[in-house]
Amino acid sequence: MSLNKKTALVLGATGLIGKELVNIISEKEEYEKIHLLVRRPIELPSEICEVHLVNFDELPKYHELFKVNDVFCCLGTTIKKARSKEAFRKVDYEYPVEAAKLAKENGAETFLIVTAMGADSKSVFFYNRVKGQVEETLNKLNLPSLHIFRPSLLLGEREEFRFGEKLAERVSGVMNKLMIGPLRPYRGIQARKVAAAMAFIAQSNKKGNNVYHSHQIDSIVGSSEWKKV
Repeated sequence: MSLNKKTALVLGATGLIGKELVNIISEKEEYEKIHLLVRRPIELPSEICEVHLVNFDELPKYHELFKVNDVFCCLGTTIKKARSKEAFRKVDYEYPVEAAKLAKENGAETFLIVTAMGADSKSVFFYNRVKGQVEETLNKLNLPSLHIFRPSLLLGEREEFRFGEKLAERVSGVMNKLMIGPLRPYRGIQARKVAAAMAFIAQSNKKGNNVYHSHQIDSIVGSSEWKKV
C-alpha cells in the first residue's frame, strides 16, 4: 500500500446508497484498493475495485478482507423482501455488528454505516427498533471512529420497484419545498448525497461515535468538496 492512499471495504455495494458510494470513492484519489463484499456477481465498477462473492452468514471466514482503513456498511433490506422479521434482523443487525467487530479486530480506522431516521432501540415499530439496536450495539464496541448516518426517505433509482416509496418520492419533490425550519430534517434526500457525505466524512479523521441526521447529511455535502458529485 502506498504511503498516501488508503484501502476500503464496502458491504451492500449493490444497494441504492452502496452503488453510489462505490462510484464516488472509486473515482477519487484517496483509495488505491476497494473490496466489495456481495452475494452475487456484479460488473466491476472500477479497476481499483475487487469483488468478493461471500456468504454473509459466514463473515468471519473473510476476516482478512477487513484489513483496510475504512469499512462502509450500506446493508439494508425490507421485511417484505426479507420475508420475515428474523431474516430482516439478520441483514440489518447481525451482519453489520459482525462486520464492525471484524473491522475492529483487524485495525480498521473508520466504520461508517447507514441506519435510518427514527432509529430507536425502544421503538414500538420493529423497523426503527432494529435500526436503533444496531446503533446501540455499535456504540458499545468502542470503535476508534464510528459514523452513523440517519437519512430520511431515500430518493433514487432502485433495482426493484417499491410502489409505496415511489409514490412517496413523487410527493417528496413538492413537500421538500415546504419543509423548512423544524420540518427540514424530514425532507427526502438523494441516495447519492448520503454516499457523498459518507465518502467525505471518511476523510475527516474525526474520532469517537458520531451521528448525522438527514439535514446534517445534506449540509455536509453542500459545504464540502464533494458537493459537485
